[in-house]
Amino acid sequence: MAPPHFTMFWAEQIPQRQIDGVQLSCIAGRVAGAEALPPPPDSWASQADADLAIWTLKLAPGARWTLPPAAGSGTQRQLYFFKGDALSLAGQRLQQHAAVTLDAAQPVEMANGPTVSECLLLQGRPIGEPVAQYGPFVMNTRQELQQAFSDYQRTQFGGWPWPDDAPGA
Repeated sequence: MAPPHFTMFWAEQIPQRQIDGVQLSCIAGRVAGAEALPPPPDSWASQADADLAIWTLKLAPGARWTLPPAAGSGTQRQLYFFKGDALSLAGQRLQQHAAVTLDAAQPVEMANGPTVSECLLLQGRPIGEPVAQYGPFVMNTRQELQQAFSDYQRTQFGGWPWPDDAPGA
C-alpha cells in the first residue's frame, strides 16, 4: 500500500545503445553501459537485488550479439521474439515467433536471420508474494485491488493534471 507513483517514459529519454547491428533500449535495469530511468521509489524494481530488467532489442539482418548474464542469483529471464523471420539463441534456431525461458546465469549468443528482428527481454528475481493484477493495478490480494479501484475513482491517482484521459504526444 505504498503511495502511488507515475512517471512517463518518453522515447527520447530511454537510454539506447547500438552494438554490432543491435539497437538496445533499456527501459529498466542496466545493459551495455546504459542505465534506465529511475523506477518508482517504492517498487520492487527500485531494489537492486531484484535484478529487474526490461530491454527491447532490434537486430539488423545477420547481426550477432551475446546477451550478458544477469547480475543476481535466482533471477528469471524470458525473451519474446516477436518480429523477424529467424533468430538463433545459443545455436538453437527459432523460425517462428516465440517466448523463450533463458538461463539468466549464462550468456546467450544471439544470431539474427536475414531480416530485421525484434525481441523483448524481461527479467527479475521472483517477488515471493502473491500477485493480484487487473489492468494497470497490481496488488497482493483481490481486496487490495478493490481498494485501489476505489481510490482511483475517488482521486484519479491524486489528481490527473491533464485535461482529458486520452494518451497524448
